[in-house]
Amino acid sequence: MKLFQSEHFTYRDNRLFCENLPIDKIAKDIETPVYVYSKNYMKERYIQFDNAFKDIKHKIFYACKANYNINVIKLFNDLGAGIDVNSAGEFYRAIKAGVDPKNLIFSGVGKTSKEIKLALENNIFIIKAESFEEIELINKIAGKLNKVAPIAIRVNPNVNPLTHPYISTGLAENKFGVDETIAEEIFINASQLQNINLLGIDMHIGSQITKIEPYVEATQKLVELVKTLSTKGINLSHIDLGGGIGVNYDDEKPFTPKELSEALLPILAETNCEVLFEPGRWLVANAGCFVTEVLFVKKNLEKNFLVVDGAMNDLLRPSIYSAYHHIQPIDISNRESFVTDIVGPICESGDFLGKKREINKCNSGDLLAVMSAGAYGMVMSSNYNARRRPAEVLVDGSNYSIIRKRETLEQMIQNEELV
Repeated sequence: MKLFQSEHFTYRDNRLFCENLPIDKIAKDIETPVYVYSKNYMKERYIQFDNAFKDIKHKIFYACKANYNINVIKLFNDLGAGIDVNSAGEFYRAIKAGVDPKNLIFSGVGKTSKEIKLALENNIFIIKAESFEEIELINKIAGKLNKVAPIAIRVNPNVNPLTHPYISTGLAENKFGVDETIAEEIFINASQLQNINLLGIDMHIGSQITKIEPYVEATQKLVELVKTLSTKGINLSHIDLGGGIGVNYDDEKPFTPKELSEALLPILAETNCEVLFEPGRWLVANAGCFVTEVLFVKKNLEKNFLVVDGAMNDLLRPSIYSAYHHIQPIDISNRESFVTDIVGPICESGDFLGKKREINKCNSGDLLAVMSAGAYGMVMSSNYNARRRPAEVLVDGSNYSIIRKRETLEQMIQNEELV
């Protein structure tokens, strides 16, 4: 079987390490299932992205929807990033992680009045509006608070990001942003509202994008709109290009931030705008793995199954997207392989982590690592089948910290009342 390795996830003497720590030690100490993250992978990815755009004025806002553990948010905040939040809950997490509200972007296609009020009362950097009706509501709430609301308008550039349809966000058929054909009119109307301060233009065309061309096309559209607006007396201070850069899950060949900067800098040079980015997956996906234990090895006719203690409630992406995560044993001493499905204990046929995988033969009690699980793993977990959410661990060199304890049975029912 092929092995998924990187600078921070390596095999030594047939055992999988995260940085300088054998992963089976973590599993022995705190049991499975568990998410394991490399701190230094995340730091190095942030620095790589930041350096790629060093020749222009820019700022990175970590999209914490990818992994909103407060320690992960704090890590990027300490490195100098702002944080992109999409709900009152993510806002709360960012504040608890020590983020200054002035370093927060509030995104989302369906913000409530309470969330808009929360953002304005805390003087966040900017609210990203996605419809004129939302802009009017922001204006109304800002007026009641005797404030002027800093906003950017998200434009839907109708560009195909060439990715999975569930994570495509820049086509006209998607719910996000304002139609590019009426964007100029919306900017003009918004500029006339008393309690609105128009600061920027924004896009986010999708996630797990592996081709540069959609970014180039969409950026060109935004820059042309910025130039047109300037002739109307609307001078924007920033262009937000969102996130969505793809990563390696299997055999993808995504572009690098440096390659992206080389393609976009000539286009962005046509304005004097600061450029904002909102990477999430790119910073954290391959910083993590999900560790699970084999419970049973079984066979139905010619079909092999590894039944593990991790399930779709822990890692949902394979079930809802048919997303691929490479799966490999923690210990690869046994070189004999077979083809099997890796399935969980939940009462659903859709409860699988991988299907028809060639993997080293395993026995009950062996440990598996589901790779590339640092993004959209724990944040999408649930209590389906009344299963407890797993623990999370952050590795730094030869040491680790538990950054989320395993959920208890008591915590699962703490908000329920018998009547």
